[in-house]
Amino acid sequence: MARDLLGCYLVHDSPQGRTVGRIVEVEAYRGPGDPASHAYRRTPRSEVMWGRPGTAYVYFSYGNHACMNVVTEREGRPGAVLLRALEPVEGIALMERRRRTRDRRLLTSGPGRLTQAMGITLAHNRADLVRGPLYLVRGPRPRAVVATPRIGISAATDRPWRFVVPDSPYLSRPVGRPPRRAIAGGGR
Repeated sequence: MARDLLGCYLVHDSPQGRTVGRIVEVEAYRGPGDPASHAYRRTPRSEVMWGRPGTAYVYFSYGNHACMNVVTEREGRPGAVLLRALEPVEGIALMERRRRTRDRRLLTSGPGRLTQAMGITLAHNRADLVRGPLYLVRGPRPRAVVATPRIGISAATDRPWRFVVPDSPYLSRPVGRPPRRAIAGGGR
C-alpha cells in the first residue's frame, strides 16, 4: 500500500483555506512483527492502527511536531504508512505562512514540516481520510519509485520500506545521502 500512496494528493480544506500536496515519500510500518512500529505493542496511542483502513493516525513526535500516518491494513490487523514528504501543489501561500519560509523545498520535506504546512494537528487523529475535510485523492502514478531503508529509527533499520519518487526535490532526504544518527526508541 505504501507504494500506491505515492502520487496521491493529500488535501486539507481547513478554515484558513485549502492546501494540497502530492505524496512523494512514505514509510511502511507493519505492526507487531515490526519492532520500529508503534503497533509493535498494542497501546492506547497505537490502538488506531488496528482500526479501519483510510483513517489518519496522527501523533506527537519527540515533543516537537505532529506526524501523520495512513492506516492501511484491514480492521483488526495493524499497519500504517507514515507520510514523510509532499510536493506542494495548492495553497502554497498558506503553507509558507504556517512554516514561516518561502523556500518551497522546506515547506513539506519531512513529517513535521508536512503536518505544519498542511495544518494537521493531533485533533486530526482518527480522521476519516475518505470523507474529509482532510482526505486523499488518487493522482498520477510516478514514473519511477525507489525503495530504501527507513530513516530516523533505531530498530529494523535494514528493511527497505521507505518509498520515494527519486527525482523529487521535496524528499526529506535525497536517495543515496547517508542517514543521520538514529534516535533511540524511534518508530512510527
